[in-house]
Amino acid sequence: MFAQLDDLVEKFNTISEQISQPEIIAEQDKWKRLMKEHSDLKDIVEKYQEYKETLAAIDEALIMLNENLDEDFKELVKEELADNKKKIEPLENEIKVLLLPKDPNDEKNVIVEIRGGAGGDEAALFASDLYRMYTMYAERNHWKTELMSLNENGIGGFKEVIFMIKGQGAYSQLKYESGVHRVQRIPATESGGRIHTSTVTVAVLPEAEDVDVELNMNDVRIDVFRSSGNGGQSVNTTDSAVRVTHMPTGIVISCQDEKSQLKNKDKALKVLRARLYEMEQEKQHAELAAEKKSQIGTGDRSERIRTYNFPQGRVTDHRVGLTLHRLDQILNGDIEEIISTLTTIDQTEKLKYVTHA
Repeated sequence: MFAQLDDLVEKFNTISEQISQPEIIAEQDKWKRLMKEHSDLKDIVEKYQEYKETLAAIDEALIMLNENLDEDFKELVKEELADNKKKIEPLENEIKVLLLPKDPNDEKNVIVEIRGGAGGDEAALFASDLYRMYTMYAERNHWKTELMSLNENGIGGFKEVIFMIKGQGAYSQLKYESGVHRVQRIPATESGGRIHTSTVTVAVLPEAEDVDVELNMNDVRIDVFRSSGNGGQSVNTTDSAVRVTHMPTGIVISCQDEKSQLKNKDKALKVLRARLYEMEQEKQHAELAAEKKSQIGTGDRSERIRTYNFPQGRVTDHRVGLTLHRLDQILNGDIEEIISTLTTIDQTEKLKYVTHA
C-alpha cells in the first residue's frame, strides 16, 4: 500500500509542476485533464502526509522518552504519544477508503425518474412528495434542477416525473436512491381512517455524454405531437411535444414541457442516452458477480429499499436497518444522514471484499 501511496505522491508533485507551466495552460484540454487528476489525488496525498507526520511524531516522542526529562515534561510527551497512537488506525482506514477504485460516474449530473407504483392516486401523490424531497435536497447542496418530463394525475400527484440534477458529485450522493420506496399513511380520501400502503419507484441514472454511449440516430424514431395537459386539453397550439423511440430496445421517451420542439427533443435524447448507458452498466455489473456482492443494492429498481411511515413519523432504510423518527424533516430534503450511512456501509463492505480478495 505504501509503495502505491509513494507513487501517487510523486505523480501529484509532477502534475503540480505541470499545471503551472505556460505551455500546458495554453493547451486547455490537456490542462483541464491534469487539473482533474490533481484534484482527484489531492485528498489522498494530504491524508497520507498527515499519516506520515503522525508516525514521525510518534517516533520523536519515543526517542524523547529515552532521554533524561523532568517528570512533568515526560507526562506531556506521554499524553501526546497516546493521542498520536490513537490517530493511526483511523488514518489508515481513511487512506484505504480513498484508495478504493472510484466509481467513474460519481462526479456526474443525474437524471432521476420517479413513477407511481401500486396504490393509484395515493402512489402518484407520494411520487410528487419524493420529487419535492429530492429538489429540496438539491437546493441544500446548491445544485440546479431541470424538469425533463411530467405526467400529472390531475389532483396534484405525478404518475411520472423525470428531472435532472446538475451538480458536482450528484451521482455519488444520490446513486443509492434507486429502488422501490414504500409509503404507509391514511389517504385524504379515506373516510374510515385506514392506513394504505403504496409504492413509488425511483431510478437514478448518471447523465451520459456522447462519448459514454454510442447512439445511432438511424435507430431512433422521432414523432412530434401537440402538448396536452390534464384531461387531454391542448396546452400548445403547435406540435412542440416530442416522442423518441429507440427501436432496438423499445425505449420510449416523451417530452412536452418546453414550448420549443428542439428543446423537448434534446431533453428526450438526454434521457434516452442515460437509459442506454444504464443498460450497458447493468450488463457489466452482472458479469462482475463478486463486485455485485460488495454493493448495497444500487440501481435495482425492483428492490424495496425504504419505508416512510406517516402514523409513526418514521423512515426506515431496509438495506442497512436504519430507522429515523423525523419524517417531516426528511421529506423536506434532510436526507444527508441516510446518504452518509449508506455511503459508509458500502465503503466498509467494499473494503472487506478488497481485503479478502
